[in-house]
Amino acid sequence: MNLHIYDTTAELTEKLAHYIIKIANEAIVAKDRFDFVLTGGNSPKALYQALSTTYKDQIDWSKVYFFFGDERTVLPNHKDYNGLMAKENLFDNLQTPASHIFYVDTTLAPAEAAQAYKKALDEHFGGQEIVFDLILLGMGDDAHTASIFPHTDLVKNTAKTVAAVFVEKLDTYRVSFTAPLINQAKNVAFLTFGEGKANALSHVLGKGEKNYDLYPSQLIAPVNGHLDWFTDKAATSML
Repeated sequence: MNLHIYDTTAELTEKLAHYIIKIANEAIVAKDRFDFVLTGGNSPKALYQALSTTYKDQIDWSKVYFFFGDERTVLPNHKDYNGLMAKENLFDNLQTPASHIFYVDTTLAPAEAAQAYKKALDEHFGGQEIVFDLILLGMGDDAHTASIFPHTDLVKNTAKTVAAVFVEKLDTYRVSFTAPLINQAKNVAFLTFGEGKANALSHVLGKGEKNYDLYPSQLIAPVNGHLDWFTDKAATSML
């Protein structure tokens, strides 16, 4: 595990963009495509804007396929839909063809949406093991990642799949990759900044015992891949 700590979010964004560019170009050279899983929420907006404007010419985007590690069960035109945020801040700028974007179909019931998404992944990977080149993750101030929230069924799910999960604290369902599916990736990178994340990060990366039910981000440990954390001084202040 590599921990990268920066003074400002602007510097963090720049360094993470360079990291993504390097992995993308290596994947394209190796297998002529880059399978890239995006994270949602507000944290990656500046990163997506930078990749699709400032750094637009540094990746052959025609060979990039985009996926989502989790999705909120709102309709695709809803402001909280992760796919819409990525569209507005990344895909529109890149003029990404629809065939290269794997959205979660939230017009389906949560369990059906999860099943359909897993089927789409299986087809994209030709029935072989689902191994992404890079999965971007965020972490909540409760130490959840993707939609693996504390004290939910997803914490204990050992299948390499996509699952629906009811999050009691939010009173809603989410659709999410399981930790074992994430851990098959070649590279996993957390984007986590701000003092609001400091307490959670101190437990996730601290020397204390593992408690996956309380701190689900501890579950992320790529089996044959690399794990990097991109953070700022505020988020690591309690380490």
